[in-house]
Amino acid sequence: RYLTEELTLGKQSSLLGGKKVGEFPCGIPVNIQVTDSIPVLFEVTSNNGVQVGGNPWHYIYSPAIKQQRETHHICSLKDSTLATNGIQNLNCYSLESDVIFFHPTNSSSVVHIGPTIINFLKIVGEVDSPLPSKIVKDFSLTTSRKPSSRVTVTSSGRTVKKRFQQLDDDPSQENFRILEFEDELDLLAVVVTNGEGDEGRNHIQLHDNLTGQFHRKIDLVECWDETYPHQMFFDRDTIIHIEQRNTNFCCHVYKLKTTRK
Repeated sequence: RYLTEELTLGKQSSLLGGKKVGEFPCGIPVNIQVTDSIPVLFEVTSNNGVQVGGNPWHYIYSPAIKQQRETHHICSLKDSTLATNGIQNLNCYSLESDVIFFHPTNSSSVVHIGPTIINFLKIVGEVDSPLPSKIVKDFSLTTSRKPSSRVTVTSSGRTVKKRFQQLDDDPSQENFRILEFEDELDLLAVVVTNGEGDEGRNHIQLHDNLTGQFHRKIDLVECWDETYPHQMFFDRDTIIHIEQRNTNFCCHVYKLKTTRK
């Protein structure tokens, strides 16, 4: 429909001024010209971007409607049908927004990360089924939270009641910070800051990628300053933590050792 000239490698073309198709430096010219509007195959308006993935194909978006901006909708890419239980909301009361994405090593899973909980969701559905897919919780990881009182006592003995609710990502409590996957070992590593002391101690928890079963805990030597960005990489038996301190960058490398029972 939009073809302007049929091309054959090694033969002359008027689009190249009589030169041969595929020869240096001309290569292969563009031989189509779109003269009318191309039909839109997929369109969605989102508050914070759109992700496409999963098996069968789905997409995740947050509606631009004010009342639903904190929710994540999981819909079929085929016909935009909302999956059963496809509206996910962790109801986080935190400075940082929750994060949701398709599992990088498991095509039928979705990962939803908040400061105190990580939900691993499974997409249940068939490609050619007329019924909508269903989103079910596979397993979850949670932090250990210390009970916090809304009443404090001042140095003079006065009892003061806090007017504000404690944040879910309060640095004095345990919080999830970074999640990484190791596909060859089928492990996931999650950084947890435990809020002990003023230096921000932290550790890494290793879990089974398919079941969430806890394997081991690795205490990190360096402190965790939340005011600066951090990165973590997990490759087989090597874990790398890169942190920024003012204008400098520090790289910490850890090697996992096999423990025999």
